[in-house]
Amino acid sequence: MKKLLIILCMAFAYNMQICAQSLYKTVYERAISVVNDPKSSEEDIQINQFKVTVLNYITSQVKKRAMEKDSYFYDSQAVNLASFITDFESDLLKARGISTAKRLEVINCYRDASLANPLFNDSDKEKVYCYVNDKQTYTPFSIDTDWEKAYDIVTAKIKTILK
Repeated sequence: MKKLLIILCMAFAYNMQICAQSLYKTVYERAISVVNDPKSSEEDIQINQFKVTVLNYITSQVKKRAMEKDSYFYDSQAVNLASFITDFESDLLKARGISTAKRLEVINCYRDASLANPLFNDSDKEKVYCYVNDKQTYTPFSIDTDWEKAYDIVTAKIKTILK
């Protein structure tokens, strides 16, 4: 009985690991499919192009710096990036219903969380702030962001803003 229980636990853990390893790839592929879908809105294309840019940036920086990162690192960054963007859109809609000032406060909260939590401390500020400096973007965030930290910070702060 103990052997059967151990085997079942190991099989479950193995399946969970396989699922976790595919999160980065899933976020990336979904973003690419939206960008390439001719039926996608301009807003959806811009938002998903940002995700693609960030995920490509993370991969290139890890390779460039000869860092060794496990699948948890990639999956965590991808999932937190997607959650950050989804919550941003949702909180922006809530804030619009309150006032223009609240809307700006939400945008600043998310932008500041992105800026305050660099992942690589990249010195090429023109590159990492290209979305922050673009006044026409739906995603005014740094591409050099630790999305796990930024998401944790913004989740705590946004509650007080949207009271």
